[in-house]
Amino acid sequence: MTRLNRRGFLKTGAAASAMALAAPGIARAAGYPERNIKVIIPTREGGGADRNFRAFSSVWSQKLGTEFEPGFFPGASGRVGYEVYMGKEEPDAYSLIFGNMGPEVLNWAMQAPESFSVEDYFYFGRVDVDPGCLFVGAESPLQTMDDIIAEGKKRVLNVGTSRMAHPASIGLLALGDETGAQFNLIPLSGGKNTVAGAVTGEVDFSVLTSGSVIAAGDAVKTLLVFGENRVGEALDNAPSMNDAYGTNLPEMLSSRAFAIHKKAADDHPDRFEVLARTFRETFDDPALLEAYVATGGTPEYLSYGGVEECAAFMQAMLELGARYKPLLTGA
Repeated sequence: MTRLNRRGFLKTGAAASAMALAAPGIARAAGYPERNIKVIIPTREGGGADRNFRAFSSVWSQKLGTEFEPGFFPGASGRVGYEVYMGKEEPDAYSLIFGNMGPEVLNWAMQAPESFSVEDYFYFGRVDVDPGCLFVGAESPLQTMDDIIAEGKKRVLNVGTSRMAHPASIGLLALGDETGAQFNLIPLSGGKNTVAGAVTGEVDFSVLTSGSVIAAGDAVKTLLVFGENRVGEALDNAPSMNDAYGTNLPEMLSSRAFAIHKKAADDHPDRFEVLARTFRETFDDPALLEAYVATGGTPEYLSYGGVEECAAFMQAMLELGARYKPLLTGA
């Protein structure tokens, strides 16, 4: 059995918080935090974001000296949670939102929020990077990418996805553009249904976040990754789309991250410095890897990202969402 090595799994990121770097003389916020910090989670309790949040916050809370109080607001592919956070929570650095940057930012590309601007909040703490992938059921007649592309040029292939506005959906549409294969995306409402659709033959194949595909084991076979294959055999040594087809697509990730009101960071830079610094310090604690793996996380996907990394990814999702919006109607 391979021994887990924390240093091998954690990617530190090239830049610390841009705001913290811009104000190196800021002292620790006097008395902050003086009470618990609320965290809005725009998906259901017990889901992947919840498990990820609990693992990370169990260690981060020790660095901050306070507890995190989650509130779950599923609905409209995450839009409800953001509306609650931006509309009802005070911008005082005592409330955060913990979201999945990939699909939730794509929401704004499909339809801009009505009560706030996407510039009114920003992500500052990325926890993980989980690339999307293309996979078939183990008994599928389509066993290679050559099979899929050849068949997709003969007829329109039905492809399962957990929700239309998803990074893996974008990856598939880009694949169609590159190869000329024809795909019809079918939202199957969640990862379990998306895996089941491919396994039972309800759809020709599916695209999904790879962590969920790894959990499906031998029932599925991964053929392509919309990003770096960090886990090798766990995804059947499938190549990245960029390597296989010579494309230059950004990684199509499910990437969970903490975000904050821009006004909170502007009005309370000392508090934000504490949040950004202790978030970064959490990645240096061996307890984080243990907690992440214990909740079912793939250790290779645990990956620090600060303000700059999060902003770059958010911009890429907005641009790609705008490009493929006509094909993602109904998201």
